[in-house]
Amino acid sequence: MNAFDLSALHPRLPSPLEPVEDERFTRHGVRLLLKRDDLIHPDLPGNKWRKLAPNVLAAAGRPVLTFGGAYSNHLRATAAAGRLLGFRTIGVVRGDELAGRPLNPSLAQCAADGMRLHFVDRTTYRRKTEPEVLAALLTEYGDCCVVPEGGSNALAAHGCTDLGRELRGVADVAVVACGTGGTLAGLAAGLAPGQRALGIPVLKGGFLGDGTRALQKDAFGGPAGDWTLDERFHFGGYARTTPALVAFAEDFEARHELPVERLYVAKMLYALVALAEEGAFAPGTTVAAVITGSPQSSAPSR
Repeated sequence: MNAFDLSALHPRLPSPLEPVEDERFTRHGVRLLLKRDDLIHPDLPGNKWRKLAPNVLAAAGRPVLTFGGAYSNHLRATAAAGRLLGFRTIGVVRGDELAGRPLNPSLAQCAADGMRLHFVDRTTYRRKTEPEVLAALLTEYGDCCVVPEGGSNALAAHGCTDLGRELRGVADVAVVACGTGGTLAGLAAGLAPGQRALGIPVLKGGFLGDGTRALQKDAFGGPAGDWTLDERFHFGGYARTTPALVAFAEDFEARHELPVERLYVAKMLYALVALAEEGAFAPGTTVAAVITGSPQSSAPSR
C-alpha cells in the first residue's frame, strides 16, 4: 500500500443515512435523519477522514506535520493515517510541561502509531502559524506537509464537499457541530441550491463565522452555499459539558441505541431538540444531523 491508495483502507462511503423516530421532532412535523460519518473508518472516523484524505494525497508520501492539544482527536487520526499508509507524522503538542511526563492514553496511541511528538510551550503554540515558528520546525524535521490544527484548510473544505453532495435531495437542512469550521465550509458548498447548512459551535467566542468565511475564500474563492451558525449551545466552551448535557446524551443513547460523543455530537443533538421546540424548522422539514465522532474520541481536543 502507498500513500495514494486510500481505497485500500475500505472507507464506508457514502456513509449511512439512518432515519430516527423521535416524538420531540415528529410532533413538530420534522423528520430527523442521522448521517453516520462516525462509521466511515474505525481509525479515521467522520470529518477526520473527509479532512485528512485530501491532505494525505497532497503530501504524496512526505511526512505530515500538524498540531494539537494533549488529547487531540486530530493528532490521533493523523498518526493512525501515517501507520496505515506508511508515511511519517510529527505532532506539535501544546504544553511543554507535558514533556518528560508519562503520556496520556491519547498521546500514547499517537506514539504507538509512530508519531514523533514535539512539545512546545503555550506561547509558542499560539504563534504556530507565524513564519518563523514554522521555519524552525521545518529546519528540525525537513520537508514536510504542514496541516493546521484540526485539519481545517482549503483542501479539507474541498474534502468535506462530498458530505454535502451525499445529502443532496434527501434533507432540507444539514446540521453539524463545529470546532474549526472546515467541515461546515465544505458541507455548505456541497449542498444543492435550496438546501442549507447549520453549524453548532462547540467553542464560545463568536469567531467561527469569520473562520468559516476565510476557509471558503481559500477553498472556493468566496462564499459557497447557504449556511448559518447558532452560537448558543457551547455549554460553557470547548471541552465543557454540564450535567444537563450528559443527561441528555444518556437519554438519547437509551432512546435510539446510538453511542453519543459528548463534546461535539451531544451539543449538536441538544441544539436540534431545542430548535425543534422553538419552531425553527417548518412542518415538513427533513433535518440531517451529521454524526462526526464516537464516544471513544470524546476527550478534550480540537
